[in-house]
Amino acid sequence: MEVVTKCCAGIDVHKANVVVCLRREQAGGKCKKEIRKFGTMTRELLGLVEWLREWGCEKVAMESTGVYWIPVYNLLEGEAFEVLLVNARHLKQVPGRKTDVKDCEWIADLLQHGLLRGSFVPEQTIRNLRDLTRYRVTLVEERTRLANRIQKTLEQANVKLGSVASDVLGVSGRAMLEAIVAGEEDARKLADLAKGCLRKKRDTLELALEGRVTQHHRDLLKKMMDHLLFLERQIQDLEAEIEEAVRPFEVELESLQTIPGVQKTAGIAILAEIGTDMNRFPSHGHLASWAGMCPGNDESAGKQRSGKTRKGNVWLRRALNQAAWAASHTKQNYLSALYHRLVTRRGKKRANVAVGHSILVTAYHILKTGQPYQDLGHDYFERT
Repeated sequence: MEVVTKCCAGIDVHKANVVVCLRREQAGGKCKKEIRKFGTMTRELLGLVEWLREWGCEKVAMESTGVYWIPVYNLLEGEAFEVLLVNARHLKQVPGRKTDVKDCEWIADLLQHGLLRGSFVPEQTIRNLRDLTRYRVTLVEERTRLANRIQKTLEQANVKLGSVASDVLGVSGRAMLEAIVAGEEDARKLADLAKGCLRKKRDTLELALEGRVTQHHRDLLKKMMDHLLFLERQIQDLEAEIEEAVRPFEVELESLQTIPGVQKTAGIAILAEIGTDMNRFPSHGHLASWAGMCPGNDESAGKQRSGKTRKGNVWLRRALNQAAWAASHTKQNYLSALYHRLVTRRGKKRANVAVGHSILVTAYHILKTGQPYQDLGHDYFERT
């Protein structure tokens, strides 16, 4: 095979060390190879950078292994050589002996002959925003799990508050929970704490609040309520940090919010996952494939087999599916018409993925051209 890169390196990344194979073409077509092992402490990784620089390395490739590739990538990113982060599945298609040395040799060999393509890694500002948005999702999920635990504890005490109030952790629900934790047992007094429209259901509330709450239940509820308040403060602080981090991208964010179903939170999540530079993707089809928002490609002997979507970017898929579900509940626009056209014969989930795919394609063109969203109309399919 033709040598594409004169001097390159392949890195097999682990938690405690990295194994590096450096290949350099010499006169007469011969290839000189050197293998070294480095630790993952910062000083040792700086030694790796210096060693690659002395050899005149042009390209470096490593496979994405958990989070262990990130510190190595961060130190190599600002250097003169090109850094490729490669999908691990693209490296394991050929069977053979499996050792750390063989792995780094295989990566370097593929890289030198131009057989690897790098994964999408956005710039540092987008990566920082991505960390914040993903952590926010984690905290919101934890808050939801905690709300379910509170509901289960109430059910164990035979308090049927969730059967009457639509939101157990609303203003009225929290006032009642605080009174229960404080030791109040009179169901009538607890029902009188209802606010707004819930006061019309005081008689039903009184029946629902006649439970068998023990001190064990009160202690559990107190710990859960304290944890809930802590999580809500953390989410609030995190949202303020996200607002500050997204400030340089206000124009792009406003353009994305013109898409039906894409509110501010979803728009920020989309920006954090795909960035603002759409030149990194040759077409909207490449972006949809990377995100896992298009049908799978599995054909053999002229027969199309499974069209299941691949895993892709799970964080982006989550945001797009939520935006698609919101768009399906709007009216008089193309995305809503697309959902209702597909849902009757393909089901809700497939229709939702199709709308999410359309949102992603639209976001691609908005970010690439800078033009705002232009709706095709709710009667687009009838007209065509």
